[in-house]
Formats: sequence, C-alpha cells, structure tokens
Amino acid sequence: MTRFIILGLCLLSKSILAAAQPDPFQKVAEAYLVEIDGAVVWEKQSDKLLPQASLTKLMTSLLVLENGQLEDVVIISKAAAQEAGSRLNLLYGDRFLVKDLVDATLIVSANDACHALADHLAGNETDFVKLMNKRASEIGLIHTKFQNACGHDAPAHYSTANDLSRLAHEILKYPQVIPITSKQSITISTLEGHHYKGHNKNALIGRYPGALGLKTGSTDNAGKCLVAYVKRDGHEVLLVMLHGQDRWWDAVDMLDLAFAHARAH
Repeated sequence: MTRFIILGLCLLSKSILAAAQPDPFQKVAEAYLVEIDGAVVWEKQSDKLLPQASLTKLMTSLLVLENGQLEDVVIISKAAAQEAGSRLNLLYGDRFLVKDLVDATLIVSANDACHALADHLAGNETDFVKLMNKRASEIGLIHTKFQNACGHDAPAHYSTANDLSRLAHEILKYPQVIPITSKQSITISTLEGHHYKGHNKNALIGRYPGALGLKTGSTDNAGKCLVAYVKRDGHEVLLVMLHGQDRWWDAVDMLDLAFAHARAH
C-alpha cells in the first residue's frame, strides 16, 4: 500500500511540475494557436480579441469563392484604385477576371484587388462588410467583427486565434485555395493585356518544407500576424499567430516542434 501511495505522490508531483513549466512559445505572440491534424495542441489567449490585419482577406476570399463566379469580369473602381497599404497599383477602369484578383488578394495581399472584389460582389465596400459579418456569424466566428474588407486598423475590426482557425478550415474546403496560396509569385493581366507582377508575402512558401499557405498580415495595431498551413510526413499543422514578434523564425520553431510532436504521438 505504501508503495502505491508513494508512486501516486510521485506521479502527482510530476504532473504539477509539468503543468508549471513555462509555455515554450510564451513570448512569440500576444495570442496563438497550433493545431496538429485538427486537434489544438498549444494555445495562448486564443479567445482574446485582437486586430487581425490582412488575415481579414481570408473572409473576403471565402465570400468570393462561395459566390463561384470566378470567370466574371471586374472593373476596378475609383475607391479600389485609391486603396492604401499593400497594393499592386491597379488603375481605375482596369478589367480583370475575378480569379486573378483572388490570386492578388491571397498571395500579394493587394488591398486594391481586395477592395475591387468587395465592390464587385456587393456594389460597395460598406455593403460587402455586412456580408462579411453575416457570414462570420453563420460559421460560428462569435468573437469576430469586420469593419472593412482588407484588414485596415479600425475600432470594430477584430478577431481571435480560435475564430481565425475556424475561418481557415472553412476556406480550405475549396480545392482551388492551396494551388493559389502555395505560389511563390504571380502575374495577373487585364483583359487588355496589361501585366501586374507580385511575390507571395508568406516567407514560408518555397522555403519551409510542406508550407502551402494561407495568409499573412501586418499593421501598426495588429503587429505581425500569420495563418500558416503546412502538410508534411502525413500530418497537417495549422498555426495562427496574432501580434507576433519575430514572425518567420518563430513560426519555423513552432512548426518544427509541431511536426516533432506529431511524429512522437
């Protein structure tokens, strides 16, 4: 009996020590979530409301994909051509296929392309944002609020690591997403043959084995944000990082540890 009591105390002591160990990613970001094969393994403040920067464009792109008219023609509006921040410098009156603007939105994080898609689907950005918030509610993003289509800092524009994970799974249902987000660069053309080139803002693509997407983001208030999706050795890892520090090196460390954990279990 004494041996069992001692053994029980030892196991309890080990569990307490394990629980007391510091989070290995404590200083990486204000909030994060790591999923391995669909199960959350590590998280920090995953329900904290934080600005999501251009991770917003996952919702914009989801609504476009759900609409399904990828061969439609979009005419760049004045509002889209005047967008600030990350952009391809699209010109007012340029005509593109929807699918090319989706590429520019997800790969280059082009605000002008993103805004043009919003205008095309809803007539203007204000009405498109209503669709974004409606869809967010429908798919259970209970801590998410959108105030613009592209991810600019705004008082009522925020999400959580948990909600962004759910949004990532929603957009991953579309088989055309990974072929887009895994490209290192793109060239899109107007119907008149004017070319625009851009490189993937996701530094993991082409550099980290198995990296396939999904979206980066960065603003003054949001800091450095990332939703990374990686498939390797029969496992899938989804990493959501909000207000990160050294985003790319930290992401590599987190992904490496995630795959080591997957192999060990």
